Amino acid sequence: MARKYFGTDGIRGLTNADKMTAEMAMKVGMAAGKHFLRGDHRHRVVIGKDTRLSGYMLESALVAGFTSVGMDVVLLGPMPTPAVAMLTASMRADMGVMLSASHNPFFDNGIKLFGPDGYKLSDADEAAIEDGIDGRVDLAPAADIGRARRVDDAKGRYIHFAKTTFPGELTLDGLKIVVDCANGAAYQVAPSALWELGADVIAIGVTPNGRNINDQVGSTAPLTLCETVVASGAHIGIALDGDADRLIVVDETGQIVDGDQLMATIAGGWARQGRLRGGGLVATVMSNLGLERHLSAQGLGLVRTNVGDRYVLEKMRASGYNVGGEQSGHIILSDYATTGDGLVAALQVLAEVVRAGAPASEVLRRFEPLPQLLKNVRYSGTQPLENATVKAVIAEAESELEGRGRLLIRKSGTEPLIRVMAEGEDKAQVETVVDRIVAAVKAAA
Repeated sequence: MARKYFGTDGIRGLTNADKMTAEMAMKVGMAAGKHFLRGDHRHRVVIGKDTRLSGYMLESALVAGFTSVGMDVVLLGPMPTPAVAMLTASMRADMGVMLSASHNPFFDNGIKLFGPDGYKLSDADEAAIEDGIDGRVDLAPAADIGRARRVDDAKGRYIHFAKTTFPGELTLDGLKIVVDCANGAAYQVAPSALWELGADVIAIGVTPNGRNINDQVGSTAPLTLCETVVASGAHIGIALDGDADRLIVVDETGQIVDGDQLMATIAGGWARQGRLRGGGLVATVMSNLGLERHLSAQGLGLVRTNVGDRYVLEKMRASGYNVGGEQSGHIILSDYATTGDGLVAALQVLAEVVRAGAPASEVLRRFEPLPQLLKNVRYSGTQPLENATVKAVIAEAESELEGRGRLLIRKSGTEPLIRVMAEGEDKAQVETVVDRIVAAVKAAA
C-alpha cells in the first residue's frame, strides 16, 4: 500500500511546507512515541540531527510530541545518522530519530526513525505511525509527561565506536588524508577519529552555518575535495554527505572512486581474511555490470535489489550477507552497523590501503566499469512513464541493448524525478539510448 508520508527513507520535504512543518514533526513525535510505548518501564527516545537551520525547529517540535505522550527524550545534537542508530541500541532506548535530508540542500529536511534495535522501521510500523499522525493520539496524564535532557559526550561515544572498527594492529601513521564533511553532521567526529588513529588530517566542509550543508562540498559535490587532495599532496580523500551515511573516495591523483569500487575493495579484503559472509555482496540495480563481472571472476556473487539502502539491508539480513550498499556510496557493513556508515566504511577502505602499502589509485581501482549514463528528468502532476510514446521508446531501447547492456528507468523515492540509466559496452550507443528516452519523458512530462 502506498504511503502518505513515508518515502524510501523516512519522511522528507521542503521546510515549512508540505510534510516538514513544526506541526507535522510534533504529530510524528506523538504518533511514533505512542506506537513505541510498550510495557511499564520508563520509555526513552534518542534524537540526533544534522546541521540544517530547520533542525532546531523540528527538534523542539519532536520533543513536544514525544514528551506529551509520556516518552523521555535524549538529545544528541549534530550527529551522523549511523551514530543515532548505534546510540539508540547502546542506550537501550525504545526508538531513535534522525533529523536530516541527507544529501539534499539545507531548505529540505527529513525525519528518519529507528526501532529499539537500531534498524529502520518496518513497513508495518510506518503504517501504524501514519495512522496515528492522521488520527487522535491520547496524551499522557500531567504527572506522566516525559522529560528531555542533552547528552554531552555523544560525539566521544561515537568516535570511540568508529575507532574500534579499524583493525587493532594497524594505524594511519604517515597517511595524509583530506576529509570533506559536507558542512554536515560529521564535521567534528570524522576529523577527530581519523586524527586519533594517527592520520595527518586536512578537514574541509567543517564550518556549518545552517545553510551551507552539501553546498559545493560533500559526497555529491566532490570537486573541492579532488582539488584539495591534489594541491595538498594527500594520499587519499574522503567525502561524506550531510548525515554521514554515504561515502565517496578520491585517490591521490584526484580521481573519484565510487561506491561500487569501494564495495569491491572491502568485499575482496574481507574474503581474503575469511570474514565475508554470504559468498559475495548485495547491491542495487544501479551498480555497474563491471562490479558483477569482477566479483564473478573471484568466485563471489552479486545480489541486486531495488534502489534504496533499506532494500539492500533487508536482503542482507534475510540471506546472511555482511557487505552491501549502493553505487552512490551508501555502504552497509552489518558486522558493525545497522545502516550505512560513511566513516566506518572509510576506515575499512583505509585498512586495505594500509595493508597493501600501495597508492590508493592502485588499491581501489578493482575493475574497469562499463560505460554507464544516468540522467534525471523532473516532472510534476503527470505520470510520464504511463505515456504510450514513452513506453514505445523504452521498449525499442531495451531491444537495442539486449545482450550488450542494461536499461533501468525508475521514479525517485524522494524527489519528483524520473531516473534514466543505461550501461553497455558501446558508450555511444548508451548515450544515444538515454538521450532518446529523456527526450520522450520530457515531452510527456
